[in-house]
Amino acid sequence: MIDPKLTDIVSALALIVIGWLLQHYLLKYMIQKIVRFFEKKSKLMTARIIEHFSREIRHAIFTLIVFFSLSFIMESSLFSNQSMLNLLYSLMVFYFFKGVYDVLAFYANHPESFHLDVSKSTKLTPFTLRIINAFIAIIAIVLIASLWNFNLNGFLTGIGLTSVALAFGVRDTSSHIFGGLSMTLDKPFQVGDYISTEDSKIEGVIQDINLRSTLIATADKGIVYVPNAYLMNKPIYNLTKREKRKIQTYYYISTKHTEEEIRNICNEVNKQIILHPQTSKDDLILVYIDEFHADYYRMLVSYYIPTNDIHERYEVQQDILFVIKQLMDEASIKLVDQDSIKINESERDYISN
Repeated sequence: MIDPKLTDIVSALALIVIGWLLQHYLLKYMIQKIVRFFEKKSKLMTARIIEHFSREIRHAIFTLIVFFSLSFIMESSLFSNQSMLNLLYSLMVFYFFKGVYDVLAFYANHPESFHLDVSKSTKLTPFTLRIINAFIAIIAIVLIASLWNFNLNGFLTGIGLTSVALAFGVRDTSSHIFGGLSMTLDKPFQVGDYISTEDSKIEGVIQDINLRSTLIATADKGIVYVPNAYLMNKPIYNLTKREKRKIQTYYYISTKHTEEEIRNICNEVNKQIILHPQTSKDDLILVYIDEFHADYYRMLVSYYIPTNDIHERYEVQQDILFVIKQLMDEASIKLVDQDSIKINESERDYISN
């Protein structure tokens, strides 16, 4: 190794600048052409892999140019120095695993792009891809550490002891992570499914499944971040998987009406539900008085719609509601206001206490 001359330094800097321009413009342009070629051939996965690896490929080439330039200045190959060679290998390992990480992160954030065949559902959910990315990061760290002869045994022992100490402080977080793993294995739902908890406190479309929480787009609360452990400890209804939807409503009829009037209105409502072209005739249709109180009868109306489309569901329910309103008007059936029912019940409870 000798002291570099000014001309050598200028030549090396010029080589670095030219190398940067070539990788940033020419090589980038060539990779974009290759990506478009595979896109035209409908090889979308290959195109996405090349596209997300392109930056790391350019960085790797530019790193080699820098090493050659520094070797030219010093008139001594940096590749013969073990420390510099380890640095180069470490950077190459980093670029490779960073490219893999970027590809998996893209598919985790855009799971719909992973459907190579629309007739087959993807087995790699966003949550699974993020788990794989975490393992990739660990593998990259271990490989780079091994290049520098880092004492992994002591490091892993320290990590193990630290993990035991932290386990008590992150029990909630770990339960959420294991909840996410359980969801990945059991597959109760996936991104795009419409779900509801048993108590109906959470109802919406699954947007994403992360390590700790699941993102759900609800109709009234916007995007809700729900801890995975909470979902796994609740009965979940996957409404997307249903082939039919149940409609159940109640009407509170005044006790001033006779038994015959009430039976007639129940029979007429039942008949109109059967006649509707979009109600299920293979499932139970229930129109009965199911409760009797001092001031009112409660009439149960229950039927099924053979569709999972929420718009069709409300259209059919709307039709049935209008028909029931018309039948009750024609029969002069008087309904009792639900608010007054609640007030009367609260007054009775107060008196009894």
